[in-house]
Amino acid sequence: MKIDLTDTTSSKINKALVKGRRAIGTPAVGMVLTLVIVTDEENAYDSLKAANEASREHPSRTLVVIKRVSRSPRDRTKSRLDAEVRVGAEAGTGETVVLRLYGEVVNHAQSVVLPLLLPDAPTVVWWPVDAPLDPAQDPLGALAQRRVTDTYAAEQPVHELEARAASYSPGDTDLSWTRITPWRSMLAAALDQVTTDVTSVVVEGEEFNPSCELLAMWLADRLDVPVKRTLSAGPGLTGVRLDSTQGPIVLDRADGTLATLSIQGQPDRAVALKRRETSELIAEELRRLDPDDTYAAALRFGVDRLGEPAEQTTVPEPVSLSASAAPAAASAQKAAAKKAPAKKAPAKKAPAKKTPAKKAATK
Repeated sequence: MKIDLTDTTSSKINKALVKGRRAIGTPAVGMVLTLVIVTDEENAYDSLKAANEASREHPSRTLVVIKRVSRSPRDRTKSRLDAEVRVGAEAGTGETVVLRLYGEVVNHAQSVVLPLLLPDAPTVVWWPVDAPLDPAQDPLGALAQRRVTDTYAAEQPVHELEARAASYSPGDTDLSWTRITPWRSMLAAALDQVTTDVTSVVVEGEEFNPSCELLAMWLADRLDVPVKRTLSAGPGLTGVRLDSTQGPIVLDRADGTLATLSIQGQPDRAVALKRRETSELIAEELRRLDPDDTYAAALRFGVDRLGEPAEQTTVPEPVSLSASAAPAAASAQKAAAKKAPAKKAPAKKAPAKKTPAKKAATK
């Protein structure tokens, strides 16, 4: 069912939602969160399609905020709110409200969205494109427990990562980070199979691909070894090589679908490592609404530090890649939600010093 409202208010939209639910015979509200999508007209269709597919796993009220900029100076001073209210088959398993803002109300979108949020339910704000430099300080972002951006859609993705690091607040996340969840889980599982010390890492992928940079920063932060970033024709992330004292560990994906895992002394294995759709990425992010500390640590490591010799630091309690990857794996499988006891890593040799405990890999 679809209800069109022109020059309306938030109160009338709420009444239309109640009317729509009664019309289709589901007066009760069975949604678990509010997903606010802030986008433009060009990207609204694809974003809403991804959100509707994700709502099969997370029934939600989806609010699509489209800020329309009038060309005429006279029209810019006239505030108007148009809305499309969709319930039932038109809105997946939840409810959808498409809001088009004109005039002065564009600068006060939060006043329109606030009355439409589900009471006593978490709120997630997603910017598919044109995300603010500081999502937590954005008026709409301030309403949410989770704020999702996508640096891959930025004109300068690597510079965007630097801005994300400078303005990071607990609850921020990025789809470029979500894209590497299978890679992090696979690398963590590979290192759990062998007892070895990683000495250096090479991450290969497309130029200006933020997922490649984030994976490299994650490995550098957790393994405390130099990580080199190399370029390939893609698609996306194409390979990771971990040089260790027991021989190389290589995860190579040349076609964007099937990868090969090679571990010294073991037969090569083919693993599914398909590039995922946006709907799958959003569904994964909606599974956990707590701050992602692992993402924050990787982000703050810094792109400019890749390739530098790692500083030797003393780690109070050794951790492993699987411990860091556990939150990501838990998003995909509830069985992996419990963190396994960390294994004690062998001491790292240092000249004329007492060897500090080596920080084991996470992710």
